[in-house]
Amino acid sequence: MTATITDRLDEPSTARERGRKKIEWAREHMPILAMLRDDLDFSGQRVGMAMHVEAKTAVLAETLAEAGAEVAITGCNPLSTHDDVSAALDAHDRIASYAERGIDDDTYYAAIDAVIDHDPSLTVDDGGDLVFRIHEEYPALLDSIVGGCEETTTGVTRLRAMAEDGALQYPMFAVNDTPMKRLFDNVHGTGESALANIAMTTNLSFAGKTVVVSGYGDVGRGVAKKAAGQNAHVALTEVDPRRALEAYMEGYDVCPMSEAAARGDVFITTTGNRDVISSEHFEDMKDGALLANAGHFDIEIDLEGLAELAVDSREVRPGVQEYELPDGPRLNVLASGRLVNLAGPLSLGHPAEVMDQSFGIQAVCVRELIQGGGYEAGVHDVPDRLDREVAEIKLAAEGIEIDALSNTQTEYLESWDHGT
Repeated sequence: MTATITDRLDEPSTARERGRKKIEWAREHMPILAMLRDDLDFSGQRVGMAMHVEAKTAVLAETLAEAGAEVAITGCNPLSTHDDVSAALDAHDRIASYAERGIDDDTYYAAIDAVIDHDPSLTVDDGGDLVFRIHEEYPALLDSIVGGCEETTTGVTRLRAMAEDGALQYPMFAVNDTPMKRLFDNVHGTGESALANIAMTTNLSFAGKTVVVSGYGDVGRGVAKKAAGQNAHVALTEVDPRRALEAYMEGYDVCPMSEAAARGDVFITTTGNRDVISSEHFEDMKDGALLANAGHFDIEIDLEGLAELAVDSREVRPGVQEYELPDGPRLNVLASGRLVNLAGPLSLGHPAEVMDQSFGIQAVCVRELIQGGGYEAGVHDVPDRLDREVAEIKLAAEGIEIDALSNTQTEYLESWDHGT
């Protein structure tokens, strides 16, 4: 079996201490998981996780473990793991962590295999790699898995395609698609953290610059909104006519990438698709343009095409790789084209308060799979009652009270025969 992170670090005790401080800080700002903790019972369950292993994820993993589950966890991105947090998790009696930063593809999948070796009864995934690996390489385990949860847009998209092909063999909750995740994590979490990490990595301002955002889904909306709030000029590229129209009606410039390439100072991809910025665009870009990805995988910017065009490449700042084109611009790729808010050298991911909401949904979905039963293989929406439960917990934690419908109001909304 692959060794855990503890066996691979030179000074694991020092790393554990640093990681523990990060986890405790995050825990203090995640009241939803704190309030759920006493109401969860996962005794006898084995949870396999493939997620961004940093402090907020650690709070979720420890919440599951403190509820009685045995947890095995690894990363879902080779550059998003915080080794000190991974080491702190591995010190927990009920958690084995295999996540390590900067590993190659073979080691990445070996770590996923190590999680699967724990024979999980539930999976919690971000991007789908754990679920797909089980189906492709460990089909004998499928009958013993109760179900799982998927955190992000890319993973849900892949799972839906898998389900349409009849290949998905156990139930998965599309955590990404429920309002308490989608409207806050995607919009505010990615919107804030992507821009914050670009600014910290480059030490540059957005004010007065043209920021090109590719994709106007929930993540794109958040990035565009936050960029405009920092006094940037925002241009949107889209392939969906309704989203393009929505962006236009929100006051953003809408144009194809072939036009945006020459206008942009900063490019941020948010589509979940490949080759959004490709070789046909690079030579038209301004000297010094910044290219960053806030989607899931490192395929949105055609890095192979960029490398082939470049006559030189060098690291100009930690986390910034400059590509010099012949008789053309110097282009700066952040975080190796991976998630800029998680994979850069200074990246800390989403704010703790935002991830508390998303991970609160994860926790109640695990509870639902164990207690609810009756879910067939396939992708399932998160039940609205669970989404509302987490929203109510958050409001209570913030000391916010809201109105309630009267019986008369409820009766009116549920009837069909009230006219003018």
